Amino acid sequence: MTDCGCEKARRDLEEYLRNEMCHVEHSDIREHLETCAECRDEALVATTLTEVVARACKETAPDQLRDQVLQRLRAAQATHH
Repeated sequence: MTDCGCEKARRDLEEYLRNEMCHVEHSDIREHLETCAECRDEALVATTLTEVVARACKETAPDQLRDQVLQRLRAAQATHH
């Protein structure tokens, strides 16, 4: 039984989403995703997860929380010296 392209598409999905593959391979996977709903769904999940993680990495703690954490770290450090 031959694979319809799902195995290759899933194996190379991360590189595809980051545009880290040659034009020919990129086109092959893009065409596969256009015709395969299951792989397209997997690509959507991966894209959404990547966007959520990227957004979370950009967020910063409120100043009050940051100050409390630093104060506790300094207190803990002072008791260990």
